[in-house]
Amino acid sequence: MTVGSTSALDHAYRMLTTRGECILTEEYTYPTAVDTAAPLGVTCVGIKMDSEGLLPSHMDSILMTWDPSIHGGAPKPWLLYTIPTGQNPTGATQSEQRRRDIYRVAQKHDVFILEDEPYYFLQMEPYTKSSTPSPPPPPCHEEFLSSLVPSFLSMDVDGRVIRMDSFSKIIAPGSRMGWITASAQIVERYIRQSELSTQNPSGIAQIVLYKLLEETWGHGGYLDWLIHIRMQYTRRRDNICYACERLLPREVASWKEPDAGMFHWIKINWTSHPQAVHKGMLAIEEEIFQASIARGVLLVKGTFFRAEADTPSTDSNSVLNGTKTVEYYGNNGAVAASHAASKPPTDMFFRTTFAAVDEEKIVEGIRRFGGALREVFGL
Repeated sequence: MTVGSTSALDHAYRMLTTRGECILTEEYTYPTAVDTAAPLGVTCVGIKMDSEGLLPSHMDSILMTWDPSIHGGAPKPWLLYTIPTGQNPTGATQSEQRRRDIYRVAQKHDVFILEDEPYYFLQMEPYTKSSTPSPPPPPCHEEFLSSLVPSFLSMDVDGRVIRMDSFSKIIAPGSRMGWITASAQIVERYIRQSELSTQNPSGIAQIVLYKLLEETWGHGGYLDWLIHIRMQYTRRRDNICYACERLLPREVASWKEPDAGMFHWIKINWTSHPQAVHKGMLAIEEEIFQASIARGVLLVKGTFFRAEADTPSTDSNSVLNGTKTVEYYGNNGAVAASHAASKPPTDMFFRTTFAAVDEEKIVEGIRRFGGALREVFGL
């Protein structure tokens, strides 16, 4: 048992990394994963992504061409942190084939995988257009379980995976309880690490969850609950996507409907801004952010989730006109040994969530965000 996924990740870093090393992760990732590594002297290196998450070809390229001299002397990374399902922030879900391809790259370069799966059981029904009836729930537990994308852990034949799960996204955010699954050797070392730090999850939380899961629901009731929240999240996902289709200007906004999790990742074509050449991406991102706040809606800027953080570099103006100015981007918490190898962002994104707000407020929030985009772009 763990004190949630973040605590489990901290333990894993302390067990598996050494100061001055780099770890691999998606180019946009959970900011706490970056911030947790930073005090340990460990740097995150971002792997490019597409609609299915991290690209195994780019992961392979990074490892094949690794040069310690341009990464602050850091040796070739041997640890991958990934959120394969409903990825935070992008909402991307790796297909089974994508996971197998990533695992093969990990085998090729002897990379250990930290599989962070807080959203694994929030895999949804396929997205349908608003005019199409929603699909029915799985008729039985077996069909529900067989519909879930296989995890890295299920593919692991080498003992190179730690899977981290949490009750926070499927039972209660404040439970501060989760669990890891790994080889016996890794679990034994994890227990020793826990004994010297967090020790155990709260006894009260353990009792509450035991009473609920074992004495009240049982395994069948727990699976019924997971099917229930699948359908709830499917409806919420559909609602926010329908709202985006109706209310966002498609001239500048695009997205892929998420298959799992609780996040909707919206791409903004910032080069369509009338002052794009002079302002650059970061200034336009801030302009959209402030215009949204002025309308009473809060979205998170995509640069907040950059794995390679706080990098002084040529800004996005260079994409348009070749000018060179210095700006900072990314999460404010990390200091990277690999800054010399970092690239400035050229794409703009905003993250929304559909987890905790009722459907009417989600629609209104998207309406206001659409108004902010139209104002900023003069549409």
